[in-house]
Amino acid sequence: MGTNNPAMAAQVNQMARAMCLAQGVRMNQQIFAQTITSPTSSAGAVVNVIPRNVGLILGFWVKVQLSVHNTTGGATAITPTDFGGANALSAIQFTDLNNNVRIQTTGWHLNAINSVKGREQYGSALLYSTTDGGNVSGGYGANWTVNSVPSTIADTASGTVIQWYYVPLAYTEGDLRGAVYANVVNATMQLSLTINTSPVAASAADSTLAIYKAASGAGSISTATITVYQDYLDQLPTGKQGVILPQLDLSTIYELKNTTFSSITSGQDFPMQYTNFRDFLSTFAIYNNNGTTGRAAGTDINYWALQSANFTNIFKVEPSLIALKTRAIMREDFPTGMYYFSTRHKPIATTQYGNMELVLNPSSASAGAYVFVGYEDFALTNVITQAGSLPAA
Repeated sequence: MGTNNPAMAAQVNQMARAMCLAQGVRMNQQIFAQTITSPTSSAGAVVNVIPRNVGLILGFWVKVQLSVHNTTGGATAITPTDFGGANALSAIQFTDLNNNVRIQTTGWHLNAINSVKGREQYGSALLYSTTDGGNVSGGYGANWTVNSVPSTIADTASGTVIQWYYVPLAYTEGDLRGAVYANVVNATMQLSLTINTSPVAASAADSTLAIYKAASGAGSISTATITVYQDYLDQLPTGKQGVILPQLDLSTIYELKNTTFSSITSGQDFPMQYTNFRDFLSTFAIYNNNGTTGRAAGTDINYWALQSANFTNIFKVEPSLIALKTRAIMREDFPTGMYYFSTRHKPIATTQYGNMELVLNPSSASAGAYVFVGYEDFALTNVITQAGSLPAA
């Protein structure tokens, strides 16, 4: 029985994966560092990083350090937005050795993915109580400056924003689906990082994608330092035919994608299609019902639903139930107006069902209403070029 048998292929893949994890050496090496002056001008806003062609790449650690300057005038301080440092990067894109764009998303979405995988706000520290019999923490707590956003920056002053991201190629450190075997000499891949060119938003404007907000919304990034570390497995196991690799894992793409929907009507179902030939693990949605400061805690939505092609509702629930399920995972809420739909335990398999839709029914929607949507999914490299969807009904 050959590996054309799906069960046998899965078993062989699992054995190869286990050997790679057991024998491979986990490496974290700095591959890029650059400081850019005045990145909020048109030049230098995009940083292109060429990964090293070595080992089985699991992902990249990215540190973004920004000097944000307050130019509001009139002694007006700027304060963080709801998404704050997560918006240090406005776009992240990874193109693989076969020119497939595996990741094309935003800073807020990548930060949210990092957070749900860790089941808490990414980069935060647990704060231990000191009220039960003295300092029971023994000095444990938030002692390091890892992710940092100054709570206020005075007029004409500057503040340092530090934000870490993990850009995953493999699903997790123990699940190698999506990993890239980089020991090649005839192809290149690229990680592109876009620095936020509008870091400060006016308080009366839409601040969803900004780092800070102020009455006049005046501010800029004077310097930006980007540091990238490559996370990979080296010294992989070998056999008579060469390096032993989990071929099914390598033929799977772990995708993070982001898009925007608009033209939403109050009281009407608004369907958002899932692309065919994929397994969707999660969906994030940010609903802004007037295009400016209109993100509310569920009061502007009648229900969310997951609907199949035959109009069957897999779920149809009010916003507070989505929030309750999120708290069960995260132990806290995401920023106002943001919703997390986890299908990790039973992915939305559009290869099996096809033309699945996430449906929003808003109770309030102005002409400028929109939804930012972030998708997390698996796709097979030999079928993604065929992955179309039918228009919404």
